[in-house]
Amino acid sequence: MPDQPQPQDPRPTPAYDPAAEVVEVCRDLIRFDTSNYGDAEGPGERKAAEYVAGLLAEVGIEPRLYESAPGRTSVVAHWGGSGTGPHARHDALLLHGHLDVVPAAAEDWQVDPFSGEVQDGYVWGRGAVDMKDFDAMLLSVVRARQRAGQAPERPVVLCFTADEEAGGHQGAQVLVEEHPEEFEGVTEAVGEVGGFSTTVRGRRVYLVEAAEKGMAWMRLTARGRAGHGSMINDDNAVTRLAGAVARIGAHRWPVRLTPTMEVLLATVGELAGVEATPENARSLVEEFGGATRMLGAVISNSANPTMLSGGYKVNVIPTEATAHIDGRFLPGYEEEFFDTLRELMGDGVEMEFLSHQQPWETPYDGDLVAAMTRSILAEDDEALVAPYTMSGGTDAKHFRKLGMRSYGFAPLRLPSDLDFTALFHGVDERVPVDALEFGARVFDRFLGEV
Repeated sequence: MPDQPQPQDPRPTPAYDPAAEVVEVCRDLIRFDTSNYGDAEGPGERKAAEYVAGLLAEVGIEPRLYESAPGRTSVVAHWGGSGTGPHARHDALLLHGHLDVVPAAAEDWQVDPFSGEVQDGYVWGRGAVDMKDFDAMLLSVVRARQRAGQAPERPVVLCFTADEEAGGHQGAQVLVEEHPEEFEGVTEAVGEVGGFSTTVRGRRVYLVEAAEKGMAWMRLTARGRAGHGSMINDDNAVTRLAGAVARIGAHRWPVRLTPTMEVLLATVGELAGVEATPENARSLVEEFGGATRMLGAVISNSANPTMLSGGYKVNVIPTEATAHIDGRFLPGYEEEFFDTLRELMGDGVEMEFLSHQQPWETPYDGDLVAAMTRSILAEDDEALVAPYTMSGGTDAKHFRKLGMRSYGFAPLRLPSDLDFTALFHGVDERVPVDALEFGARVFDRFLGEV
């Protein structure tokens, strides 16, 4: 793996506290129900966007609100960029987060999922880890720096989007396609799902997102001959579809290691005292404990059946049956994925895309990576920092269309016994208070270097 940049000498204590507001801002954001049901239903992000805009305006940063549909509101603001200091840069940095969350069934939770309750050292609520925690870190740091006159010399674009949980089509995609001038000069971007710690053999390893699998949300449709359920029918749409779904769900996809995962597994291999290979990749991933559910999904393509529908009465064979598949494919392996999928589907089953987004992978090198690493090691000097591939999708897929190098870096130092990845879209979503404060301090150091 690449040499770890060494932490710099501790800087003087700043005249501001970057974590001063992070917990309260996170709680406030959680209290806005911004549930995204994947269609026109739901409250939208407008109230949360207005809250964010108000926090920025209060410290003299001018926000702009963009609404793609009623309630589907994103916020964009420009900050810093004096261009006069010894480390000034004129290429801009995008810092982005999303305001929507997936729905939560209150009856399943220990607390009201939109209460932002603080209990047992955690902030609880839908969005606590995905991703109102990072929104809060970013806002707390930006407001503290702005009040202290410590805006970065590099131009920064702040962006809080709608609709990420449904593919970003009414949020980041609209901004990229209809308002690209907001991102003029941006060369690098930092967003969610990276910088959190896992524990491997007693050593904290912070994972920086440097790649994402591509996304293929698909509807499969089989058609056949309708008829009476009591009669012989060798053209049954339900049977044909069920066979395709069973084959797809049971398929074991082969291991494929991308450059990002080769670096991560080499890091784990050093801790385990073995050389990382495709043959032992699955066992090395298991070293991550609870995080295996995420990392085990990024050493191969995947396709999971998620919905089935067909028929309207028990004694009627329907003309049509449908299924939905959540397909994810690694950078460089899209062709292999779809060739295999078509073979598994078999004859007589049609496929259409609900969302088809490309994978991406950014080389894990350069000044931005070094700054992320140093900022973590300055707060946790015995840790390791390594890249990983994200199994899900983020708004980075859209922003990269404008040519940005992208990373996920929302730093959190987590307890070794917390099954963090299970909290994404899960019941009792929560984030440690001290992890929020840690993240704000780390991100403040990071902004001081970029």
